[in-house]
Amino acid sequence: MTIDQILNDKGREIISIKADSSLSDAARILDEKRIGAVVALGDDGEIVGVLSERDIVRHVARNGEAALKIQVGDAMTRDVITIESATKVDDAMQLMTDRRVRHLPVLRQDRLIGVVSIGDLVKWKIAETEAEAEAMKSYLSAQY
Repeated sequence: MTIDQILNDKGREIISIKADSSLSDAARILDEKRIGAVVALGDDGEIVGVLSERDIVRHVARNGEAALKIQVGDAMTRDVITIESATKVDDAMQLMTDRRVRHLPVLRQDRLIGVVSIGDLVKWKIAETEAEAEAMKSYLSAQY
């Protein structure tokens, strides 16, 4: 299965924010949408970074309440790891594990078309495993 197929199932809504927004605004978005990261986009719609819950917590731990006034651009990860929509799920999981990231913006022809989380991929992996187990049970019961 490919990342594109996961996006077909989960949806392709992209929650984004501008780099000049505050961490308070970002935290509000993350809470309202019940997500763990938001993509920061430039004026041209290009990815300029990814801001995660961990980024916000790190700044709050260091700066207290004042951190909530920090701009997203000063707290986000700028070296964004992306994947192509045709990437196999197992390859995406390996990349997330190796690079220690939980969210990957998904591109098609250099254009952002979605975001997948490690939770999305684990959910698919569990469903795949359950389907294989069910198929094996059906096969074995047909043998007897």
